[in-house]
Amino acid sequence: MHEPETHDLSDDADYAASIQQGTVSMIRSDSHRRSSSSEPPEGAEIVYTKDNVTIHPTQFASERIGGRLKLIKQGNALFMTWIPYKGQSSNARLSEKDKSLYTIRAVPFADIRSIRRHTPTLGWQYIIVVMSSGLAFPPLYFYNGGVREFLATIKQHVVLVRSAEDANVFLVNDFQNPLQRTLSSLELPRAVPVANALSPKKESPTFADQDKGESDRSSTYQQNGRRAKHHDPARDLSIQVLEKFSLVTRFARETTSQLFRESQLDGFTPIDGGKDSHMSPDHHHSTMPNEPATVPDEVSVASDPVEVDKLSLVWGKPRQPPLGQEEWATFLDAEGRVMDSKALLKRIFYGGVEHDLRKEVWAFLLGYHAYDSTYAEREYRISVKKSEYETIKRQWQTISPEQAKRFTKFRERKGLIDKDVVRTDRSLSFYDGDENPYVCLMRDILLTYSFYNFDLGYCQGMSDLLSPILYVMRDESQSFWCFVYLMERLGPNFNRDQSGMHSQLFALSKLVELLDTPLHNYFMQNDCLNYFFCFRWILIQFKREFEYDKTMRMWEVLWTHYSSEHLHLYVCVAILKRYRNKIIGERMDFDTLLKFINELSGHIDLDSTLREAEALCICAGENGAACIPPGTPPSLPIEDGSIYPQQDDEIL
Repeated sequence: MHEPETHDLSDDADYAASIQQGTVSMIRSDSHRRSSSSEPPEGAEIVYTKDNVTIHPTQFASERIGGRLKLIKQGNALFMTWIPYKGQSSNARLSEKDKSLYTIRAVPFADIRSIRRHTPTLGWQYIIVVMSSGLAFPPLYFYNGGVREFLATIKQHVVLVRSAEDANVFLVNDFQNPLQRTLSSLELPRAVPVANALSPKKESPTFADQDKGESDRSSTYQQNGRRAKHHDPARDLSIQVLEKFSLVTRFARETTSQLFRESQLDGFTPIDGGKDSHMSPDHHHSTMPNEPATVPDEVSVASDPVEVDKLSLVWGKPRQPPLGQEEWATFLDAEGRVMDSKALLKRIFYGGVEHDLRKEVWAFLLGYHAYDSTYAEREYRISVKKSEYETIKRQWQTISPEQAKRFTKFRERKGLIDKDVVRTDRSLSFYDGDENPYVCLMRDILLTYSFYNFDLGYCQGMSDLLSPILYVMRDESQSFWCFVYLMERLGPNFNRDQSGMHSQLFALSKLVELLDTPLHNYFMQNDCLNYFFCFRWILIQFKREFEYDKTMRMWEVLWTHYSSEHLHLYVCVAILKRYRNKIIGERMDFDTLLKFINELSGHIDLDSTLREAEALCICAGENGAACIPPGTPPSLPIEDGSIYPQQDDEIL
């Protein structure tokens, strides 16, 4: 079969619902030293085997990882494994250690909530396996077919029923407990859904227990995890879970397996430093909420090979006052063209933009206006694009109630948007109050975008990205088009298979390993190598980590792409390094670290963080650029638009 360079097979429109189910597909496991041909232990029987089942770490099909999928029966329990082949990667960038990070080892079906089958019109069938936690494994592509046989085999050994709402979703052990169904329907704020609560660990030895002995850190799920909510699993988990993960303790660590264990940068020698970083986390300690009353015994903290404070003094240039109206005028010629766009981007990178000027400047930064356009050309473009926007908007405005009854995807997306906009930034006076006109505008823009980009549609998190744009532009059409251009960069963050997020978290792990090997090793030793605690930072570009005005300052700096188009990843590294001594010194495990990271919201100094991120970017140089896979968001989109080829499923 001819294989295009990009083959993101995420399927479109159920995406808005699927993201709630938890296609935060960060569940990858540690595979240590067991070969794909290893036999099951005594008493276990292989009931299904399929070769050429493949995982795509990024949206590039050439970076696929082939492997063997098995179903193994032991007693009354059924387990699933997927082991990558050795030495068969078509991409030299993926080492054997990199490939082993995706191994799925002995996952019991008692911990699986659902299996979603995807049959694109073009391309290969694939499945997404979703755990009871709401997290999901990366998509498994069946290059030689076999999905029907896979599901049929499962049905012989566990309770497998087709969802009443979606024929391509198969629910595992769905007993619909009335109590849990009622509690889940409450949708309590600041609470994790009941399906994600702690459940007792299994005590009896299983195939997974025996396998764990052969692997350093097994990804086996130690949960009964039977799904008890009546909702279709493609409707359950929202982005709120990312905010609420601090409430999940042992369960979060067990259900978020190691993503990047033992990944190495071949041939790179870490930068050496003679002393511990003299940045003191205690300086921030007094400002942190909910600090523990007792501190663990002091431990020796490995020296920081790249001391942040010293780096910022050497490489990170001081921040400047924001660009003002008078200075802005000096960048324009008599007809309104930007005469030196590189100098303008540099100026914004180091100082940002005054708020009253943002409406004009953001249109350039986001690509709505060309730097060489004149005043007259921009006015004409605004008029043309407004007419185009109204045309798109009428597509959903003219849908009658009778049509809506037969248009499931529209109803689902509209329902999600209606629910989200009324809880987005309502603490701001701009969005406060009942019947707020800007809340209504946000709703209309998001609905229109779901028709403009029907493949990607809408999912939670997009309202967070639109809110500051509407706040600055205060014009429906211009806000829409600026949002469109932003989503051309960040859209892959919301792909159903989470390939965009995979590639960014993978790159982040490589950058931390490059710039702070001791911290990277600490994460590896404490089951934190998935970097899932940085997921929210990346998904919505630090929207929840800073005050609203500082968020806008952060965004306009990132949009310049002056130092790097992936400066946001260096910002992540800078924050982690800023608190490295506290993280290591207090022996934070996954749960404690996740809670600590969430509580940093509102306590991160923006200027020093940007300065340190720039310093780290300069320090990393070409080695840092090599850590980031091609096409990693927010890279500019591929010109042929193939970044969103999310085909509809065939309902079989």
